[in-house]
Amino acid sequence: MSAADPLPVPSIPLARPAISVLPSSRKTPSFQIVAADKSYKHQYANIYYARLQVLRPFVEHRARRQWKEIAGDPTFVPRVLDVVKGQLCFIIGTVYMDMPLKPNVLEDLARDHSIPAPPPRVKFYSADDVVTLEDESGRICLAGERLRDAQLVTGVILGALGIENASGDFEVVDICFAGLAPQASLATSESENDDSMDVDGSTRPSDTDEWVALVSGLEVGATSPADAQIQMLVEYLTGEAGGPHDQSEAARISRLIIAGNSLAPVVSANGGVKEETDRKPRRYGYDTTHFSPHPTLSLSAHLLDIARAMPVHLLPGASDPSGTILPQQPLPRAMFGAAAAFASFSCETNPPAASTSVSAAHARTLLVHAGQAVDDMYKYVASPPATRLGLAAATLRWRHTAPTAPDTLWCHPFFGADPFVLAETPDVYVVGNQPRFATRVVSERGEGGERRCRVVLVPGFRETGVLVLLNLRTLAVRTVQFAVQGMSAGGGAET
Repeated sequence: MSAADPLPVPSIPLARPAISVLPSSRKTPSFQIVAADKSYKHQYANIYYARLQVLRPFVEHRARRQWKEIAGDPTFVPRVLDVVKGQLCFIIGTVYMDMPLKPNVLEDLARDHSIPAPPPRVKFYSADDVVTLEDESGRICLAGERLRDAQLVTGVILGALGIENASGDFEVVDICFAGLAPQASLATSESENDDSMDVDGSTRPSDTDEWVALVSGLEVGATSPADAQIQMLVEYLTGEAGGPHDQSEAARISRLIIAGNSLAPVVSANGGVKEETDRKPRRYGYDTTHFSPHPTLSLSAHLLDIARAMPVHLLPGASDPSGTILPQQPLPRAMFGAAAAFASFSCETNPPAASTSVSAAHARTLLVHAGQAVDDMYKYVASPPATRLGLAAATLRWRHTAPTAPDTLWCHPFFGADPFVLAETPDVYVVGNQPRFATRVVSERGEGGERRCRVVLVPGFRETGVLVLLNLRTLAVRTVQFAVQGMSAGGGAET
C-alpha cells in the first residue's frame, strides 16, 4: 500500500452490541460485606453447619434415587455415630481430610521462632492422608478403593454407601454428591439442544454474535512485565489494531471482565516481598523508597482507554491491594483516576454475584472468580491424575465454589449462611489466573431437563498473553494471543 492509498473503511459502520446486566436475583447471594456483618466474633464452625444444613436434603434425595435398586435395601442413618456394624446403610456429612502435611496452627505456635518458618508447601497430599466424614454427632473414618479416584477435599458434602467394618471404619462402596443445581432458563438459542459448545472455530460464529472478553493476571508492575502485550490488548479491544477483519471482530465484543491479579505484588531488589523496616513520620505524601505509583497509574491509563470503548468489570485477586480473606471486596474506584468517572467501569467483589448478561436475543448467567479456590483445592489432590479443570468442574457437582474455606482458604466468618453454596447453576463458570487455558462442558440430566455449564480456565496474561473470548449465543470459546518476539513475558501459551 502506497502512501497515497486511502485507508480501508468498512462498508457498514461498526457498532458494539448493547448488552445489559440484570441485578442479582433472590437466589443469588451478594458477596458485599456490609458494616453490620463485619464481625469476627463468630466461630468458623457456623459455616460448616450452615453448609451441611443447606446441602444435606439434596444429597439425601439424590442418594435415595441412586441407590434404591441396590440389593440389601440400604437405609439412611441420620447421624454418623449411629451406624450399626455390619449393616448396609448410607450416611451424609462433611468431608474432612486429615493430612499430615497440611499447615497446623498449633505447630506454628509451638515451634522455635528463632528459626525461620519453612516455605509454604506446594502440595498437602501424601499417602498417609485419612478421609473422614463428620456431622453434628461426630466423625467417622472412611475407607475403601472407591475413595482413591474420588479426588475429595475438605468441606465437600457427600453421601457414602457402605458398611462399618471390624476396625470401626466405614467401608465405602459408592459415593453421591448434591449434583448440579437447578438452572434458570432465561432464553433459548439454537445451540440449547445440541453439543456444539466447542473451542476455536468448531462452530461458525454469526456476524451478529455478541462476545465477552475474559482476561486475568495482567500483573502490571511485575519484574518481568508484559507492557507491550497489554498495550496490544488495549488496542485490539478498542479497535485500533489490525485490519478491517480484526476491527470487525473487536466490534462484536460487548464487555471486558478482568478476573483478578491486575497489579503485581511489590517485591524488593533481592526478589522478596518488601517489608517496611523503618517507619518514619511523614506529614504528607508517601515514601518513594518503599512505594511507586507507576503500576497503578499505568493500569489506570489502560482501563481508561478500554472504558471509553466498552464496559469493564474489575475483580480483585491474590496479588491486588485488597483483603486476603474471601470474598474480597471491590477495589476503591478512586485508585483508577479518570477511569472511575465512567459508568461503564465497575469494581466488583471476588467472587462477584453471578451476573446475567442480556442481549437482544440471549440471556446468560456468568460466575467468575480469581482462582484462589481452585489453587487451594489443587494442593489436596495428587496430580496427575487430578487437574485444575477437573476440580473446577467438580465444584459444580458439589454445589460449592470454595469447599476448602475456611480450613486452608481464608474467608469471612459468616454466621447464618454460606454464600459460596450454589443455588443455581450458571451458564458459564470462569476461573482466572490459571497456568494455561482449558475448557469443558459439564452436563447432567436432572429433574426438569438437562443442566449444562461451560467451565473456562483463563490463564495469566503476563505469562501467556492469552485473551479468552466467549460467544454468548453458542457459548463457544476461542482465544487470542498477544506476543512480541524476543520478549519472555506474554508468550509460550498452549492454547
